[in-house]
Amino acid sequence: MVGLDNLNDYYDVSLKENRLKHLTDKDNFTFVKCDLADRAGIEQLFAGQRFDAVVNLAAQAGVRYSLINPRAYIDANLVGFMNILEGCRQQQVANLVYASSSSVYGANTRMPFSVHDNVDHPVSLYAASKKANELMAHTYAHLYGLPCTGLRFFTVYGPWGRPDMALFLFSKAILAGQPIEVFNHGRMRRDFTYIDDIVEGVVRVTDQPARPNPLWSGDDPDPGTSAAPYRVYNIGNNNPVELMYLIETLEKALGKVAVKNFMPIQPGDVPATWADVDALSDDVGFRPATTIEEGVAKFVAWYKGYYH
Repeated sequence: MVGLDNLNDYYDVSLKENRLKHLTDKDNFTFVKCDLADRAGIEQLFAGQRFDAVVNLAAQAGVRYSLINPRAYIDANLVGFMNILEGCRQQQVANLVYASSSSVYGANTRMPFSVHDNVDHPVSLYAASKKANELMAHTYAHLYGLPCTGLRFFTVYGPWGRPDMALFLFSKAILAGQPIEVFNHGRMRRDFTYIDDIVEGVVRVTDQPARPNPLWSGDDPDPGTSAAPYRVYNIGNNNPVELMYLIETLEKALGKVAVKNFMPIQPGDVPATWADVDALSDDVGFRPATTIEEGVAKFVAWYKGYYH
C-alpha cells in the first residue's frame, strides 16, 4: 500500500505528521511526499508501482478558504485530479474511488439530497471543483472504461480530523473560556458523519468497482449512474442535526458551557444538508449509523488526550 501527501501547511503540519506515524509503522505501507499537482512526480509514482485500486481523498478543502485563495483549488482539485486520472488510465487501474462533497448540492433545497438530483448550481469554488471532478471522472469512465466511484462526504468529524472544522474550533475555544462563532444564528443543520462510517464506506466501494447501468438512457439521464462504469454515492448519517444541538452535545462531553457569538450565514455556506444514502445501501449494503452523541464523545476523548 502506498500513501501520498504533500504535508502542506493549510493546517497544523505536526498533526499530519503524527497521523502519518500510525501508518508508517506498518510493514506493508510506503509513504511518498508529493503534490498531486506535480505532474512529473505523479507520473513517476505510477511508473514505479502497480496499483490494484486508487483512492483519492486528497484535495484543497474548505468552503470559506476558497474565497481567499481560489487558485489553490484549481491546482489541487483540478490539475491534481487530472494527474490521478491520467495515471490510472496509463496503468489501466481496475478501480478509482475519489472524494467528492455534499457541497456539490449547492443551491438545491429539496431534502434529502439524492445522487439522482441535478447538481448544476454550486455556491462556492470548492463545490464547483468537486462537481468538476465528477465530470472529469465520468469522461474517463466513458472514454477509457476506467471504473470511477465518487463519494459525496457529508460533514465528516471525529478523531484526527481537520482543525478548521467546527468541533475542533469549538472545543479549543470552550476549554479556553473563549466565545465560539455560531453562524446563521444557530439555524444551520448538518448531516454530521463520523469518520469510522466514512472509512467503512470507502472500503466497501473500493472492493466493488463501478459497473455500467444497463437501464441508463440519454433521453432521461440519471446523474448518479451512467452507461459507463461510473457511480456517485452520498455518505452521510441520513439524520441532519441542528447546530445548536451539536453544541449542547459538545458542552456535555466537555463539561463546560460555551460563550456564543451568533453570526449571519457566511458566503458559500448552505443552511442545511441531508444525505439520501439509499443508493449506497442498495449497492454495497452499508448505511452510516453512528449517533452524534456517540461520535462527539469519542472525539472529545481523543481531543483531550491528544492536546493534553
